[in-house]
Amino acid sequence: MRNISVRHDVPYYSQWESADLVPDLLSGRAKAEDDPSWRTSGADTAEEYAFWSWRICGMACLRMALEHWDLKPPNLLTLAREFLDAGAYVRREDGVDGLIYAPFAEYAAQRWDIEAEVHGTLAIEEIPGHLEEGRLVMLSVHPSIREPDGTPPGRGGHLVLAVGCTPDHLLIHNPSGLPGVSQRFAEVPWQALPRFFAQRGVTLGISGR
Repeated sequence: MRNISVRHDVPYYSQWESADLVPDLLSGRAKAEDDPSWRTSGADTAEEYAFWSWRICGMACLRMALEHWDLKPPNLLTLAREFLDAGAYVRREDGVDGLIYAPFAEYAAQRWDIEAEVHGTLAIEEIPGHLEEGRLVMLSVHPSIREPDGTPPGRGGHLVLAVGCTPDHLLIHNPSGLPGVSQRFAEVPWQALPRFFAQRGVTLGISGR
């Protein structure tokens, strides 16, 4: 891995409005519809919030990036509705297909004039260079990356935002990370990343910054 150290001062957002509830939500001790802050998501009902909150890791990543560049992002459910209309999500009776990268990148570029590039194949070795050049990187990883010492059953299925790196670690903001452990600037050892990373993602950047 290249000898690069960079850390972008990116604000953090969870995919749930109450980030401190994540352990209880993941364990089933709490339900998303009981999140006391669900209204700040922009959802019309607690049930709508509960449905989408498990599926909008990509919106949380985008919201972090937009906030970083002072682009005043909408709340999470407003973003989800916009990208649903743009074809980046496809609503099914019992779920959602997405995030679909191509319409996501196209709409994000059109809506906020940012540089969004889809990488159907993204080598781990390329990530530090993107970060050094000022881009943020949405990475498809297994959700269990919140505990990187473990062995996941597969790769992909969840999106995190790479916000920095050192020669030893990738730094990520994880929308479903554990508070005080793996939410903000979480360190993922480079040697552990291949177990979780599906080698695809989207780079986000903005001209002149």
